[in-house]
Amino acid sequence: MSIVRDAAAIAKGMSITFKEMFQPTEVENYPDGKGPMRGAKFQERFRGKHQLQRDENGLEKCVACFLCAAACPSNCIYIEAAENTETVRISSAERYAKVYNIDYNRCIFCGYCVEACPTDAITHGHGFELASLNATTLVMRKEDLLVSILPAPNFVPGSAQDTADSLR
Repeated sequence: MSIVRDAAAIAKGMSITFKEMFQPTEVENYPDGKGPMRGAKFQERFRGKHQLQRDENGLEKCVACFLCAAACPSNCIYIEAAENTETVRISSAERYAKVYNIDYNRCIFCGYCVEACPTDAITHGHGFELASLNATTLVMRKEDLLVSILPAPNFVPGSAQDTADSLR
């Protein structure tokens, strides 16, 4: 009786295999796709290359509290702090991160640094092409991680200038 049951189980598995074999293959058009991700699709919780965020005034959110470096189990974050001055403001707090390096040779993308940050200065982005044959290129510096400042728009819909232009 067990031989018949085993043969039935194998036949059922093979029927599923043969049915799927003739279905069209669904693939992502990753290297040749359109847009900045070139056709790659990400899950909502994807952990990619880190990003250092800025506040609404364009200042850095990182206040050099070292909590991200302390929370990192692989010890891949290196920070040097410096004091802000009245003439040169880098962040809105008293200190800022003069040097902020992440060594992707050691990073395990656990997300503890993101959870530990009290100012939400560090987040995971969607950068996924980090492979390199040279290990020194995998040490990302602050300049590589900072989110770029968006230029102020010249055209603001509904403004006085917009109304004057539409009347001409």
